[in-house]
Amino acid sequence: MSRLTCLRGGLVVDPTQPGGPTVRDVFFRDGRIVTPAPGEPADEVIDCTGRTVMAGGVDLHSHIGGGKVNLARLLLPELQRDGANPLRCTPHESDPCSLVTPGTLATGLRYAQMGYTAAFEPAMLPANARHAHLEMGDTPILDHGAYVMLGSDELLLRWMHAGVPFEQIRDYVGWTIHASKALGVKVVNPGGISAFKFNQRKLDVDEAHTHWGVTPRQIVHTLARALRELQVPHPLHIHGSNLGVAGNITSTLETIAALEGLPAHLTHVQFHAYGTEGPKKFSSAALQLAEAVNAHPNISIDVGQIIFGQTVTASGDTMRQHANAGLAHPRKWIGADIECDAGCGVVPFRYREQSFVNALQWVIGLELFLQVKDPWRVVLTTDHPNGGPFTSYPHLIRLLMDRSFRLEQLAKLHPEVATNCALKDMSRELTLEEIAIMTRAGPARLLGLADRGHLRPGAAADIAVYRQDGDAEQQFTNPPLVFKDGLLVSRAGQIVAQPVGATHIVEPSYDTAIAKRIHAEAQAHGGTPPQPISHDELCSCCRGGRILPVECLAAEEGA
Repeated sequence: MSRLTCLRGGLVVDPTQPGGPTVRDVFFRDGRIVTPAPGEPADEVIDCTGRTVMAGGVDLHSHIGGGKVNLARLLLPELQRDGANPLRCTPHESDPCSLVTPGTLATGLRYAQMGYTAAFEPAMLPANARHAHLEMGDTPILDHGAYVMLGSDELLLRWMHAGVPFEQIRDYVGWTIHASKALGVKVVNPGGISAFKFNQRKLDVDEAHTHWGVTPRQIVHTLARALRELQVPHPLHIHGSNLGVAGNITSTLETIAALEGLPAHLTHVQFHAYGTEGPKKFSSAALQLAEAVNAHPNISIDVGQIIFGQTVTASGDTMRQHANAGLAHPRKWIGADIECDAGCGVVPFRYREQSFVNALQWVIGLELFLQVKDPWRVVLTTDHPNGGPFTSYPHLIRLLMDRSFRLEQLAKLHPEVATNCALKDMSRELTLEEIAIMTRAGPARLLGLADRGHLRPGAAADIAVYRQDGDAEQQFTNPPLVFKDGLLVSRAGQIVAQPVGATHIVEPSYDTAIAKRIHAEAQAHGGTPPQPISHDELCSCCRGGRILPVECLAAEEGA
């Protein structure tokens, strides 16, 4: 018979339930949260008195699989040596920057050591989808999935240039999701990756692609509309135009306007919230962006907080990575074109406290966290590894929860930034419930994962039990107990089990006749006709892990 386990007397922090944090028992069996029958005794009771009980963490945006991640690993072997054995130490015993792009084994174990049970790859190329799934399947413990990249692929741009009916493009998007077994769609520098190949070095929101004549505004709106009509739960995941460029707040606000009310998720927005004020012509536009997000309920964001120290930036945005290559530390980088679908740029980088620009980037991210009013529309990320490794999340949580600690860190920065930034006057300290939203309930809701991110009956028994003593960084670094689907996987940072995680996908309805057109286009233009990944193949890629289709949204009334 199945065993009933009781986590007794912990402070349960589940923002999806009324009443706020409450001391109560949590029961689970057969991998699910349950309500036991009246008087039913538990087979196992675990005392959680004086501890905090949360759902397992859900990282909505973390580069954990695919070609560019492996290129980053290969480019920096000297950074892989330290802390290379994920079983040798708990996260707090090693420098989080000593392993900026951990391999698949270390990724799964280090996430679990912090209480995370799911992470999602935000940039899967259709041509590279099999490899991405194989790599995620080789990452133990974590549930996973990926967003497929569109927006600089030649077929989409050619059809938009030719003015084909919108329904044809919508079905192409649906087929691409199906063929790659994706959970959503990501657009990176809309049209810009393709424009770079035609020798354009920038592409503003209303600037036409020099060859195809379409603009980022048109691309963003078309893809966002397609996902809405396909009823995909996660809205278009947007890496906007002009990443990292002073004054790019204009592009970010124009991107929001381009959506015309359609839902969208703006990713790593810290890199897209720069103004041109001040003597250095580089300033924080965090307050402007926060005001825009507060005013547009169709928009959600993740921040992409930078963390000081060595990391590596790995992006499909070849245009911007080429522009930043001169800043590489160490002095080496990789750029690549991929099957005329997208690009790839890998540039190692060290964020420095005494750099005016880096210090301001650090400030901007924190200002965004503290100024956006609705925590359900803000996700805690570092855009791993671009802003810093995911192992730095406990440090970031402490910065958000502890103003005095935040001010201590601010005082170490470039003096012009520390003295003049708005952050120094922000008194807000995030609560445990807000942290639970930003790291669990919020991202699960944004992805349509109905049984993740909470502890209500029927939910997966993905549970993290944290101490309540010490500062927030200590608490979130090394939880005493972490369960994945009811199985204990980590005890005080020591991995005790390595189950295979599930793969989350979405299966939208579309006109399957589009496949013939896609194959004909590939043959006419010298491409290889794409071969969809079958369920059986996906299961094999993911080491026999479960495939969990996410339920599509209900059709809108009158649609």
